[in-house]
Amino acid sequence: MMSLYDFEIKRNDGALTSLNDYKGKVLLIVNTATHCGFTPQYEGLEHLYQTYHDQGFEVLDFPSNQFAKQAPESDEEINTICELTYHTTFPRFAKIDVNGKHEDPLFSYLKKHSPVELNAQLKKEKKLSKLLFGERIKWNFTKFLVNQQGDVVARFSPQVKPEMIDAYIKDLF
Repeated sequence: MMSLYDFEIKRNDGALTSLNDYKGKVLLIVNTATHCGFTPQYEGLEHLYQTYHDQGFEVLDFPSNQFAKQAPESDEEINTICELTYHTTFPRFAKIDVNGKHEDPLFSYLKKHSPVELNAQLKKEKKLSKLLFGERIKWNFTKFLVNQQGDVVARFSPQVKPEMIDAYIKDLF
């Protein structure tokens, strides 16, 4: 059976890398866009990265232009925008599709292996939603939390801000 660590992914410079390089780390895998109402979440993602990186935490950023064409730039331009505007330092990968005919296999895997959504009310309730996600990612900034063993332990909707995920990350260390 295939594991998360079996996937090869294309970096934003075009080189291939293996997710095996991230084995043993806590991962937050996010599909992003540079011109979305949720784009300011880059600041919160960077804060999480800076807070937990030394403990073995990575944010893996996968830009996607699938939702209202909100990431129209090249991979290089997206990287420049994120570094200059949001001061991000976490790894960014090549632009991909997260749904449909040309869907990246990594995101097929993440969706298939996600347990349940932690809903937008988690900051108040901290309960699991009883609704399972469908096969589709609904919008930019959907977040998948992966433990050190490569298990997808949670899927967060775009409305869940990075700071709302902090306690879930902390619990994995």
